[in-house]
Amino acid sequence: MIKIDLQGKVVVITGAASGIGLTTAEVFVQAGASVIGLDIKAPTESLKGARFLEVNVANTEDVGKCISDIITAEGHIDCLVNNAGISKDAPVWKMTESMWDDVINVNLKGAFNCIHHIAPHFREQQSGKIVNVASINGMRGKFGLANYAASKAGIIGLTKAVATELARYHVNVNAVAPGLIQTPLVLSMTPEALAKSKSEILLGEPGRPEDVANTIVFLCSDLATHITGEIIKIDGGQYI
Repeated sequence: MIKIDLQGKVVVITGAASGIGLTTAEVFVQAGASVIGLDIKAPTESLKGARFLEVNVANTEDVGKCISDIITAEGHIDCLVNNAGISKDAPVWKMTESMWDDVINVNLKGAFNCIHHIAPHFREQQSGKIVNVASINGMRGKFGLANYAASKAGIIGLTKAVATELARYHVNVNAVAPGLIQTPLVLSMTPEALAKSKSEILLGEPGRPEDVANTIVFLCSDLATHITGEIIKIDGGQYI
């Protein structure tokens, strides 16, 4: 039986207060890791084995201080999961500059900020794992999601570029690309939009947050030491 054991590992997860991020934190804790969750606002309930810090990932200076404080407190960081993301949907002719900037700043710049500040630490310790949360909509595009799709396409390019830069330091950099997943965001969709998205899924139903979390934890484990620069779809065959 293969068991993922992350005892002694320190994992930083952005967007960890809800949805996929919170579930990922729970799965890491179950695997024995110490988890530090970053979010604009901490979750309402505590999670044993994890602590949460309030930080805006779009703020470069705040992220730098946060990462530095974590390294000082924990002694090291082993894994970074860039999950923080927002959406502000509209067709491009109705999309405002602020809608564009807000989504790009959180989804793409936020991931860059975290990688930028943690990369020197990973280089020095000659190890590390980075998993970025992209989306199938960063591969295919979708009506009304120009800002979101652009940010997630940027995550894919960022993943591949950073994988080439950090490979010599034994750092694995990968991304997951979820499709329709049962999160609060999906539950807020109109019945018509939800039915249309579900009709695309070959396996018939949206995925669970655990499906994404389990893949992220795998990519951060020793079972994935020879995987880097990859984008793994978790979509039940929604986009082939």
